[in-house]
Amino acid sequence: MAQQTWSSDRRLTAISRASLSVPARQAMVDRQVRPGVTVLDYGCGRGGDVRALRQLDCEAVGWDPFYQADTRLEPADVVLLTYVLNVIEDPQERRKTLKEAWDLAGTVLVASARLTWEKSKVKGEAFGDGLLTSRQTFQHLFGSSELRAYVEEVTGVRTVSAAPGVVYAFKDERARLSYLARRIVPDAEWLASEDTTSAIAAVVDYVERRGRLPRMEEVPQSMAELLGHLRPSEVRRLVRDSADSSKVEEGGRRTTLNTLLFLAVELFNGRGPFSSLPLSVQLDVRAFFSSYKEACQRSDRLLLKLRDDTYIRGAMNASAVGKLTPTALYVHQRALDRMPTVLRLYEHCASIAGGRPQEWTLAKLRHQGRAVSWLDYPDFDTDPHPRTLSSYHVDLKTLETSFTSYADSLNRPLLHRKHEFLAADDPDVERYKRLTAVEVKAGLYEHPHLIGTENGWEAELIRCGRALRGHRLVRRTGG
Repeated sequence: MAQQTWSSDRRLTAISRASLSVPARQAMVDRQVRPGVTVLDYGCGRGGDVRALRQLDCEAVGWDPFYQADTRLEPADVVLLTYVLNVIEDPQERRKTLKEAWDLAGTVLVASARLTWEKSKVKGEAFGDGLLTSRQTFQHLFGSSELRAYVEEVTGVRTVSAAPGVVYAFKDERARLSYLARRIVPDAEWLASEDTTSAIAAVVDYVERRGRLPRMEEVPQSMAELLGHLRPSEVRRLVRDSADSSKVEEGGRRTTLNTLLFLAVELFNGRGPFSSLPLSVQLDVRAFFSSYKEACQRSDRLLLKLRDDTYIRGAMNASAVGKLTPTALYVHQRALDRMPTVLRLYEHCASIAGGRPQEWTLAKLRHQGRAVSWLDYPDFDTDPHPRTLSSYHVDLKTLETSFTSYADSLNRPLLHRKHEFLAADDPDVERYKRLTAVEVKAGLYEHPHLIGTENGWEAELIRCGRALRGHRLVRRTGG
């Protein structure tokens, strides 16, 4: 493959990294990049990601036309194309670069670009389909849906938005579906096993959580060896005698709903044949549905319900978790899986379309207009009234995205009644409830329109002669 020559001014866009870039970190979180997987950073700049990945025992190499031009370009399991597309001013060369990166990817291409909501950070004059900065560097800022559509057009495969401005293009449809399945139901964690008794206990735990027996291919190799001397019928009998039937039944209901959720998300992103599904999903379909056709029909009906405002509002009213306002339902990350299935589908579809941010605390689901926002409150667990750091918004009708940072705001929005965002059995709920009750008694919520921001809340604390010490409300002392 001929190595292209890029304009030397592009080297100025390469930054020195002390840690992994957002796309590389996301790929590691999603286990696309991990030890044993080969990685090519195509357009690696100064090589910060390559060095960081190597320190994490990943087999990574980098190529860059200015900094690493001597690297021999060879295919790799994963190709990172990190903030390269947005600095190429020639649309034909941009497309060619994406195609070459895709051709080098054995399993997945991780393509990332700067997005339109970063426009305030880029100063320059209009040039081609982007901006030319004072340093003579070019930036084409992508819309979130534009980046995904562009990668799909060039690669010819369905893509998934892994995070804002980060798109995965898989070479194999099974790999894409396995990734989607893990987003909905993470890989099962098996109990540790040292002998036959503990191995049986681990299988019982799996059955109670999933609602069905595992196939041998789903069982960790070390555990399968511990059970190897038992006949399958013996294993089934031992598990049947030990498992709590009510837990098995509840596990089956949960798995049924998760399967419907996966199939609905899959349809939203493009559905394949039964044989392309991950093995665990195939087994769930066989265990809990009369046929793949029936499962698909039920999931299709679920997806259609997303269009019904009345149904969505009813689901929000019926949700056992979250704070419902006149316009939206707010749910903490820890409680998200406890929402009704149609609302979980709502949030998943938005995350597939626009990418779920790496850092977030609450999901906000609008009951009209179909839009999801992920709000970041990094001090939610330690601050009695945490401040908003950022908000990332995806509109499911237009597929447009937006980002708002409150990092430099002098009067940030803040939260009250933290327990309302969590599940009732969350271990912190009672502590938060006690604080809210004391604050109500002190008169702090008498003027709710005043307390939504830092300054307004502080003024009410002063008016009521109160101060906060952690999650305790105390009388204010001094002037």
